[in-house]
Amino acid sequence: MGLKTVCVERRGKLGGTCLNVGCIPSKSLLHNSHLYHEAKHDFAARGIKVDKVELDLGVMMGAKEKAVTQLTGGIEMLFKKNKVTYVKGHGTLTGPNSVKVGLLDGGEQEIATKNIMLATGSEVMSLPGIELDEKQIVSSTGALSLEKLPEKLTVIGGGVIGLELGSVWSRLGSQVTVVEFMDSIGGVGIDDEVAKNFLAILKKQGIEFQLSTKVTGVKKVGDKLEVATEAAKGGDAKTSEADVVLVCVGRRQFMDNLGLESVGVEMDGKLVKVDDHFRTNVPSIFAIGDIVKGPMLAHKAEDEGALVSEYLATGKPPHIDYNTVPSVIYTNPEVAWVGK
Repeated sequence: MGLKTVCVERRGKLGGTCLNVGCIPSKSLLHNSHLYHEAKHDFAARGIKVDKVELDLGVMMGAKEKAVTQLTGGIEMLFKKNKVTYVKGHGTLTGPNSVKVGLLDGGEQEIATKNIMLATGSEVMSLPGIELDEKQIVSSTGALSLEKLPEKLTVIGGGVIGLELGSVWSRLGSQVTVVEFMDSIGGVGIDDEVAKNFLAILKKQGIEFQLSTKVTGVKKVGDKLEVATEAAKGGDAKTSEADVVLVCVGRRQFMDNLGLESVGVEMDGKLVKVDDHFRTNVPSIFAIGDIVKGPMLAHKAEDEGALVSEYLATGKPPHIDYNTVPSVIYTNPEVAWVGK
């Protein structure tokens, strides 16, 4: 569209959460774990004889990493092709038209610009008193890179991410228990009837569920984990043992050291306040994605970014109907919904 563009990214790899530790690596593991499960449990009944089906977790993880590397590298090539300047580091607003970058390789760089688009996304969060080590007590990031198959996996949270990753490790042979505070699974937006049928299907696949249950603590006992639970409305405490605990209780907007206050950007609770053009109260600063209203989904943020770019280049006002943004859980079967 003819704009001179600079992209500041602190991860050191392009593609954000989705490509690096979200949609793409999880889909690789979902697909390959499904193939493994079919070969081990379904092929014989279909007249396909396969001897000694074994899991090589290292190779499976390698295939996942290869997919991530190819896609993130592909974006970097597109940046070069389209003459987008890529700066690796943490950006902080220093004014309505300036950004200071703490470079990953050391030092700082000042960037002067006509307009700024904030697209800092979100990061995983845990429960109070449960500290993630990404080895035994893991977020979705750690669950995508476990070095060995856990015999027992407890998943805290029965939303999209918990069900997808719980399915992966269940197919590979782990005994998976999902603990969910609500009385249904699937998270916000899923149809009640669909959720009930979905629960029955996942139970049949071997995943255990504890609904209307809250986790009050996780502590290490030797090389195992002790998970303390009680009824969501209060009641007798129970404990269970796990080799790995996966915490999937949501994400928080990432705005650490972004400089919003110093520049005077208005907030709407925990979100950046924007108008219908995704413009903040500072006319040259725009915001999209997880840090503004709407579902925290990569495809929603992608559309917002494209619309704002088009607006800056052509003046065409952006429009997006959040009632038509689809949500999908990539289990088997997949579950999807759109609208209200």
